[in-house]
Amino acid sequence: MHHPAHTSPGAWSADWRIEDAALRHADTEVEQRACFAAMHELRPHLKSEDEFIERIGRQIRQDYRILAAWDDDQVVALAGYRFQENLVYGKFLYVDDLVSATGQRGKRWGERLLKALDDVALQAGCVRLVLDTGMANALAQRFYFRQGLLTGALRFGKPIVGPTGGAA
Repeated sequence: MHHPAHTSPGAWSADWRIEDAALRHADTEVEQRACFAAMHELRPHLKSEDEFIERIGRQIRQDYRILAAWDDDQVVALAGYRFQENLVYGKFLYVDDLVSATGQRGKRWGERLLKALDDVALQAGCVRLVLDTGMANALAQRFYFRQGLLTGALRFGKPIVGPTGGAA
């Protein structure tokens, strides 16, 4: 299945078949706001729900989406992802965020989300699923190994600061 480049999520949301009935995309602002509590556990630097909505709004313009695990109307786990292409991998699905809410860990939500993202990546014609995790996050690394993900690179980075010493 072909994924149209640079379109709004609404234009292609029906393209991806998600077989797990507990998982669905959070494409409306109400659904995205329902994701904040779980996302805040992973990204505690997000100061408010409004900041979260503003930031993912910018990311959505880069084809970012949130696939959420729902228990009734409550988000119990989520995966934020986008499609990318580079000369290293070709077309791939990049997982920006993967988290299960406190009290939901050990209930296989992460496994179910990654399986659904594997299916989405296949439908989109991707050749790889890629994610980053912290070097010190041994529990997450063990989980990823169990899911068939292997280490393939180290990511290096540094902050970009302006001439006054603050962030550019």
